[in-house]
Amino acid sequence: MAPDNPAAAPRDCVLGVERSLAGRRWEARLGDPRLGLALAQDLELPEVVGRALAARGVGLETAEAFLTPRLRDSLPDPLDLKDMDRAVERIVRAVRDGEQIAVFGDYDVDGATSAALLKRFLAAAGADIRIYIPDRLAEGYGPNAPALRRLKAEGVALAITVDCGISAFAALEAAAADGLDMVVVDHHAAQAELPPAAAIVNPNRLDESGEHGQLAAVGVAFLLTVALNRALREGGWYRRTGRGEPDLRQWLDLVALGTVCDVVPLTGLNRVFVAQGLKVMARRGNRGLAALADVAGVDRPPEAYHAGFLLGPRINAGGRVGVADLGARLLTTEDPAEAAEIAGRLDALNRERRAIEQAVLDQALTQAEGAQAGEGGLVLAAAEGWHPGVIGIVASRLKDRTNLPALVVALDKGVGKGSARSVPGVDLGREILAARQAGLLVDGGGHPMAAGLTVSEDRLVELQEFLDRRLAVQIAAVGYRPALGLDGALQPRAATAELLGQLERLAPFGVGNAEPRFALPSIRIVRPRTVGEDHLRCILTGPDGGSLKAIAFRAFDGALGAALAGAGGLPFHVAGKLRADHWAGPGQVQFIIEDAAPAAG
Repeated sequence: MAPDNPAAAPRDCVLGVERSLAGRRWEARLGDPRLGLALAQDLELPEVVGRALAARGVGLETAEAFLTPRLRDSLPDPLDLKDMDRAVERIVRAVRDGEQIAVFGDYDVDGATSAALLKRFLAAAGADIRIYIPDRLAEGYGPNAPALRRLKAEGVALAITVDCGISAFAALEAAAADGLDMVVVDHHAAQAELPPAAAIVNPNRLDESGEHGQLAAVGVAFLLTVALNRALREGGWYRRTGRGEPDLRQWLDLVALGTVCDVVPLTGLNRVFVAQGLKVMARRGNRGLAALADVAGVDRPPEAYHAGFLLGPRINAGGRVGVADLGARLLTTEDPAEAAEIAGRLDALNRERRAIEQAVLDQALTQAEGAQAGEGGLVLAAAEGWHPGVIGIVASRLKDRTNLPALVVALDKGVGKGSARSVPGVDLGREILAARQAGLLVDGGGHPMAAGLTVSEDRLVELQEFLDRRLAVQIAAVGYRPALGLDGALQPRAATAELLGQLERLAPFGVGNAEPRFALPSIRIVRPRTVGEDHLRCILTGPDGGSLKAIAFRAFDGALGAALAGAGGLPFHVAGKLRADHWAGPGQVQFIIEDAAPAAG
């Protein structure tokens, strides 16, 4: 699947736009035009849809599986993962012997959904199961020795970490000394040396094949439930206890939510998880998710967008600025009143989070002023008093503004908690791991596109120089430049509900399976008006005489809003996505403007 900025051969420039209003080169997403035409003819699709399929690596042999993703065709044998057999043996023994089990989760959506999934499955199997989510401010990320010691004292015999644990050497060594068995279920980058545990299931272990390395933690947790369910069935557990064997598909809504919100590539098994999980979510069987959808205003069958931008941020708000375990509690409750109460609290916390985020972002942007792509490898902003719960979001916004990897650090009493985000093709997690191995960090780890760390304030300048130097080398090696990937050009008259329906067959969209994006050439901006604080609505009219309603969100954060508002009849090339206009009624479409450039002449 072609991302916008891969380390690949140069792509054709679309409409001659080398530098748009957002500072990006418009590039054609790679794809064999002949294959696109063949796909369109074979599948009876518009040619532009066939070309979009080809640009996503879909061929004639794989098209049917791509357009109709089925779990049974994609699910691997969970025992292919290292230590899965050991994890299953230890957990099954705990279920069989009635031992108390604790799931130790991270406080983000991936952690909350992973913990909720395991609790729901193990409870259905008859286990004595509880969830523990650490407080972000008081305990920090991942398992810690005091918490594990308390769990042991309260009777827990087995703790399962989800979305954390792969780098928790000190905590797991303390647990081993205290006699608490540990199973680690994680997906973050691992070192050659692994912490002590009964089992460590992580597709990103260095001794793994890497075939499943793009799974979110909740995807790994689902594979664990598949293996556990099979072992319990084959061992006669359900028959002996009279318990009905659970249908694991009922929890795919949790898998979809965690997968989307952890921003892992929506390719292969991840895409199947999300496609099937959104169908489960639409049935509103999870009372907590249903209540959250109500407060978030999701009043139609959910798409990946709703999971990632409406539901996920509200669950994250509990871990960021509120009570860390609210998300996991929401996702496991069967009480409608409790679900409504928690959903309301998370909605309020999300509003608080947005206000805190904006204040930190304003300060971070001031610090980063002047940073531009090509002037180094990293943008860093740090200050005392910043809330650690919003620095990841701020790092993402800073990265988008500067087109450079960004690191935002919240300082407190000489220690900094940092969150970093990268640009496509630049492996940030690798450099954070290198910084840790070089002794520059107290702790740290992550993925190619995102990472977290703890650093002493007196090492911050040294860390910045280290990362700046190494990331600049990566940026130069991949030839990174800000770019916007496009699937073709359209005229307004061709932007119909029928075309949109065919494009939506490529969903779910996300990293690795980008939503189709098109250029509208030589468009005139009619009746532009500001909506809210910084959005812009207008009518786009084309040389074909057709017109199309459009909106540009946060247009006035940059040059886009002012340029479109002041177009004065001058033609612009406009880039963006075709979406349904639900407010206008069935069959209505609108164009989401993401970028623009003056049309030559």
